[in-house]
Amino acid sequence: MNLTLIKHNAYDINNEKRDDHKMVKVILYEQIDTLKEILDENLTIRICSKQANKFDSYNQFNLITFDWYEVEDKKSKPVQIAIYLSKEDLIFICEEEETQMKILKIVSKKASNEKLLYMFFSELLADDIMYLEELEEQITETEDELLQTTKTLYTNVIITYRRELLRLKRYYEQLNRIFDGLTDNESSIISTSDLHYFKILNNKIDRLLSHILNLRDYVSQLREAYQAQIDIEQNKLMKIFTVVSSIFMPLTLIVGWYGMNMRMPEYSWNYGYVFVITLCTVVTILCIRFFKNKKWL
Repeated sequence: MNLTLIKHNAYDINNEKRDDHKMVKVILYEQIDTLKEILDENLTIRICSKQANKFDSYNQFNLITFDWYEVEDKKSKPVQIAIYLSKEDLIFICEEEETQMKILKIVSKKASNEKLLYMFFSELLADDIMYLEELEEQITETEDELLQTTKTLYTNVIITYRRELLRLKRYYEQLNRIFDGLTDNESSIISTSDLHYFKILNNKIDRLLSHILNLRDYVSQLREAYQAQIDIEQNKLMKIFTVVSSIFMPLTLIVGWYGMNMRMPEYSWNYGYVFVITLCTVVTILCIRFFKNKKWL
């Protein structure tokens, strides 16, 4: 396999075991002018418009555009890739040189166009299941911590999980639509023998998407459990406030009596203050014992 530099950062992949009329190219969007002999003006405009998440099947070729995520890198931005597939040509059009180099490593092998396209997507999905399993373990650990204490604020953690799962859901949904189109094979570009490989990948994407949806449900249940824990803690706090208010209610009544502008015998009694203090103490003790017997404290 030889890589020929056609123009700055535009690579033509030559394979001695490939048919002479077949070609694989990996270029940047800015070098799309090098494909004038293959792509007509309307198709060039269509590709440069960068309409994401599209699969178009024509009589002589298929056109795929999608956003490529580095699944394991949560901070990575999507990079759009356009793929032109015909019986003779396989062309990858990228936004960035880094993406271009990654694609070159994958497709610089001795294989048919269809097999190279399969290898490209297979490499994209190779480690995704491991990442999802690690993400599931993180969610499970968060659930265990959450059920043990509510002192830590988990709202931001749960929101982070929801956003990450939404990002992955959109990513696999676009791949799912693409592979539905590839496996339909309306233009008959993919041979019957190679079509089997794409169906395998389509099933894998279905499983990954199903895993994502299950994790989204899991996170929703986690949020509900966290909210339930907060509600329980708030109910306990309100219960304490209610008990304290109930204990001091008789004391408030006693204070109210002695605050009236009425002459009471206790005013002239030497032990009047001691009597009132003792009365308040006894009432408080009786209330506390009553609430404890009712298991409200």
